[in-house]
Amino acid sequence: MGPSPIHRVLSSIRASSVESLLIGGQACILYGAAEFSRDTDLAILANADNLLRLEAALAELEARVIAVPPFELEYLDRGHAVHFECGRSDVAGMRVDVMSRLRGVDPFSALVARRQTRVLPDGLAIDVIGLPDLVLSKKTQRDKDWPMIRRLVEVNYLTTTSDPSPDQTAFWLRELRTPTLLVEAVRRFPDVADAVVAERPLLEAAGAGDEARIEAALASEAGLERDRDRAYWAPLRAELEDLRGQARRRRRHGGQER
Repeated sequence: MGPSPIHRVLSSIRASSVESLLIGGQACILYGAAEFSRDTDLAILANADNLLRLEAALAELEARVIAVPPFELEYLDRGHAVHFECGRSDVAGMRVDVMSRLRGVDPFSALVARRQTRVLPDGLAIDVIGLPDLVLSKKTQRDKDWPMIRRLVEVNYLTTTSDPSPDQTAFWLRELRTPTLLVEAVRRFPDVADAVVAERPLLEAAGAGDEARIEAALASEAGLERDRDRAYWAPLRAELEDLRGQARRRRRHGGQER
């Protein structure tokens, strides 16, 4: 069996030397927390040279923009995603979504410094956003992202067999969303828990083994992040609606804005 369409898309991006990181559902698959995703989501360095390289890769894939905003640096700089659909026969219908800024996550230069490189079964090396950054990027208003965060951190916690570093244990204590594992982690790593509890007070409930309080605190955490995400996207969504309105008016008037 030949490479999958997703692998072909990633291979074209890699061959064009696009400075990018795999994010979204495909990154979750590589971290063992998802089984399927049809889209390829990328964080990219947003500068003129890198956009030219990306444009070349997308041209090879016969990809076209399928929604607003247009593929322009100013929209990427403001935090918009640009959405493409591939037309080449071996990748037809594949979506490629590109962003340069993710809410709640450091700039691209910092993400690159913390990236992971994964080698796929066909030998293709892929740069993937680091797990802690992926978790932060998933703290959205979408219902589907919160179970994914839980799985991502669970998998990492349960499959780490070597002695974890303080940074690793701090990540678990900040991000675990499974009450039983939080109770266990606080008891395994009390010194790190003491250092982290000020930024995540629910660790006090974990230390007491109070899973009902933990569940309530987790729901509160998610609610706050959903509100932050809505506030972040509100002006961007308003801008997209304006762009859609402009596009509708151009179509009505034969391509001329009036």
